[in-house]
Amino acid sequence: MTKIKITAGPFTFDGVLETAKAPETCKAFVDRMPFESKAVHVRWSGEGVWMPLGDYQFGVGYENHTSYPAPGQIILYPGGISETEILLAYGGVHFASRVGQLAGNHFITVTSNLEDIEKLGKMTLWKGAQPIKFELA
Repeated sequence: MTKIKITAGPFTFDGVLETAKAPETCKAFVDRMPFESKAVHVRWSGEGVWMPLGDYQFGVGYENHTSYPAPGQIILYPGGISETEILLAYGGVHFASRVGQLAGNHFITVTSNLEDIEKLGKMTLWKGAQPIKFELA
């Protein structure tokens, strides 16, 4: 099990890569670590934060994809009908964009400090974008 460290705003989380369920997505992401972006609150999906990545390509298709990530699950939408993005659920999420429902690859699960995920979500909602960094632990 590959462990990662996620630093988002003032919070730090441990996570595991879901390599058995999303091997291509995990490999593509690890190849780009450390991965840094900005987390902003979602617009259509509910209780989550996302990292909009525009036309950035990871070179993966769908695997282990879902439209309903649970709190603490991180999904990668590889692009297509909407822009490429990474989403971290902190509550109820129905993954969507202005073009409708989407599905993303569940490739990371947060394993520590789960109580801070909701705090991160509410912080991005009320205080704006937060820096986020993913690195191997």
